[in-house]
Amino acid sequence: MNYGVTAPARISQTLLPGGRRLAWAEWGPEDGTAVLLCPGAATSRSLGFAGDLVDELGIRLVSVDRPGLGASDPDPDRTLSSWTTDIRHLTEVRKLDAPMAVAFSQGAPFALSLAADRVVSAVAVVSGSDELAHPCLSSMLEPQVKAMVDAVASGPQHAAASFAEFGSPDRLWELITATVGETDRAVYTDPVFQPALQRAMREAFAQGPDGYARDTVLAMGRWPFDVERITVPADLWYGQQDTSPVHSPDRGATLAHRIPTAILHLLPDAAGSLLWTHADTVLRTLLRSREAHRPSRTETPVEQV
Repeated sequence: MNYGVTAPARISQTLLPGGRRLAWAEWGPEDGTAVLLCPGAATSRSLGFAGDLVDELGIRLVSVDRPGLGASDPDPDRTLSSWTTDIRHLTEVRKLDAPMAVAFSQGAPFALSLAADRVVSAVAVVSGSDELAHPCLSSMLEPQVKAMVDAVASGPQHAAASFAEFGSPDRLWELITATVGETDRAVYTDPVFQPALQRAMREAFAQGPDGYARDTVLAMGRWPFDVERITVPADLWYGQQDTSPVHSPDRGATLAHRIPTAILHLLPDAAGSLLWTHADTVLRTLLRSREAHRPSRTETPVEQV
């Protein structure tokens, strides 16, 4: 299988008002429905998904390197709020009308910040990192994850230096292969998928580890927006076989309850790699979600697929 991993149709950079460059890659028709991809930790714009589906679905998939990763210029003081400003400018320049967003893993807070500011019209969070620093999750965290969250809370700069010291494509690849379950390992070590993933990891660290370290600090600290105020449709996707300790300790249950518009999809046969194993379902649901009227709920339905 190729798991929908194909070469981008277009790849370039956009100049931001302050002079920084924001790098992106696109798949699908240029006049298609815009979907922004917020990649997972330590990967670049080159690793897309659903490359075999975007033309059929009429989707213009746009993956963006966050500042300091891949080919995007660094912004050492960036925040989730400044990221939102960057993407708002990108959508205007690239004429991405009412884009939606898909986030994988550590891309979740970046996509949810776009949803909170209504830069996107709908969002799908896939195997997403939760707001691990939120008090309601503290007792659920595994010890090593709680230690990282506490380190960020007590000293973000020191924590960033620690993350940078650890961060490298080789170390992270070793961590992935050592901690994932069999379902994910089969995907990540697939003869087609593995080279694409490792290439994206090498690209992500092309400027050094600081971009990865800053991402991790932002993801593991308190988020500067309230997910409770998100008003656009939000689909949360988690696999029952996901073994990652840094995604969500309760597979999105608390996050789904906090987001008024959220629907939680729990897939019994899926793991953390479900962005690539269930891409068709994720994208078709996202397209339907934006079209459907979804009122706020005090109780979030959970869909068992």
